[in-house]
Amino acid sequence: MSGSPPERSGLEIAVIGMAGRFPGARNVESLWRNLCAGVESIHFFSDQELRAAGLAEAVLARPGYVKARAVLEDAECFDAELFGFTPREAEITDPQHRLLLECAWEALEDAGYDPRRYAGDIGIYCGAGLNTYAFILFSRPDLMREVGMYQAFLATDKDFLATRISYKLGLTGPSLSVQTACSTSLVAVHLACQALLGGECQMALAGGVSVSFPQQVGYQYEEGGIHSPDGHCRAFDAQARGTVSGNGLGVVALKRLGDALADGDRVLAIIKGSAINNDGAHKIGYTAPSVDGQAKVIRMAQASAGVDPATIGYVETHGTGTELGDPIEIAALRRVFVDSAPRADRCALGAVKTNVGHLDAAAGVTGLIKAVLALDRKQIPATLHFSRPSPRLDLEDSPFYVNDRLAAWEGAGTPRRAGVSSFGIGGTNAHVVLEEAPPPAPGGPSRDWQLLLLSAGTRPRRSRAARPRPCSTAGTKRAPSRLPSSSRARDRSTSTWDWRSTTRRSPSASKWTAAAICWPQGGSTCGACSIRLRAQRRRRRASWNRPPWRSPPCSPSNMRWPGCGWPGECNPR
Repeated sequence: MSGSPPERSGLEIAVIGMAGRFPGARNVESLWRNLCAGVESIHFFSDQELRAAGLAEAVLARPGYVKARAVLEDAECFDAELFGFTPREAEITDPQHRLLLECAWEALEDAGYDPRRYAGDIGIYCGAGLNTYAFILFSRPDLMREVGMYQAFLATDKDFLATRISYKLGLTGPSLSVQTACSTSLVAVHLACQALLGGECQMALAGGVSVSFPQQVGYQYEEGGIHSPDGHCRAFDAQARGTVSGNGLGVVALKRLGDALADGDRVLAIIKGSAINNDGAHKIGYTAPSVDGQAKVIRMAQASAGVDPATIGYVETHGTGTELGDPIEIAALRRVFVDSAPRADRCALGAVKTNVGHLDAAAGVTGLIKAVLALDRKQIPATLHFSRPSPRLDLEDSPFYVNDRLAAWEGAGTPRRAGVSSFGIGGTNAHVVLEEAPPPAPGGPSRDWQLLLLSAGTRPRRSRAARPRPCSTAGTKRAPSRLPSSSRARDRSTSTWDWRSTTRRSPSASKWTAAAICWPQGGSTCGACSIRLRAQRRRRRASWNRPPWRSPPCSPSNMRWPGCGWPGECNPR
């Protein structure tokens, strides 16, 4: 941390765990590696792939049809056994619900907590994108007759997203499904912070998910719309003309900072303040952004945080790369930051949409996760496809620059701070102010040998957990040289599985010899190789192996599915 320790107001929120799945990245660590390497995780489909997905020839031949999308790998898979789902129940449940349930469980594991053994109340605030899986289910009248419309409704509707997670994980705090379009997940983070500060819960999960089907589909480019003509998002660049859609999800685990420090939690970053608002009617149209609304919410968040804008070194922007959105976002930032005290250096701008596309309801939490990682690793990843700034932004005469390469984040006499913005169609805006975590307290002396518990739901899974395997952090600065002699995190987070065993290790050993003893700094996974410590899970395909939008074929008597070809075109297969 830079400079002297900052004063605390008692209103800070600690980020103590994170989990997510993103295009080209199965977890948060993979996302960070991709960001640092400048990877663009947009998939460009061949005509053969799109035909196999059921797209009509007429659509493929359309001028302006862009064959690109950010795809989420294994979106149809789910560990039904772990969460007590029957095969049929798992099959009819919207994959957005299934994936977010897994991600919520992983975020708690990353934080080092078993929700069923936690003494306090855990809340959850989350939202989902458009439910397209229902089209698949409703195109199968045989299935609807078997399970019934009511069960299908419960399994797919957004209203039951948060409460299903609370039911399956045993969460007893507030359980709210949040829907504000693109800003959903960052609004959820704000609401979770308010619930923690208001004493409604002692821990909270917040996030969002957006997964639409079929994934193997492009989009029709429209001049002046939000989508890019070539499948690339060039935020703030002179060639910026839109974004590209994608699928993904993310969840963060939050706690009041004082409680987190008292409980010995690993703190990844601090939420100093947050705010939400709406643009109202003072803009050119319902879907248009507003300079006034965005500037106001950023000011509110900074006032809540009690920080001077001059101390904020990085802003993870909404950054869609649209011809209307980028200039308005920069104008709002200028209005807030120019009024601050003079800066010693300029503030970096980033946009994760250039890497993974626009993840809709999960866009805000994805930006938050990126900013938390930047604070934790003290590096700012590059914003891709940036060569020269758009002249409409006038960045040269501003406190900002677009960070176009991986850069070390140097301290400037105050703690490193970042802002995160997310703006929804319809005008609901959210902004969060982050600060780097305080340095961890020094540990005490450790015994030469440590005894760690392995547990899993079955004997084979326990055996896999104990299988010798070298850890990728061995010999690196991220591998702890000594293990704590006692750990509250270890005791409180290990789920009570039926099959258990123990293993031991000497801290002087040259390699970590088993996955289950790759001990993280306060969490449940190794920070670099993301090896899961406790429940060894098995994810199986839970969705339809044969896409139902290809059978039966479209007809006037049944619902048309967009996979057949937009809009309302029939493509019997």
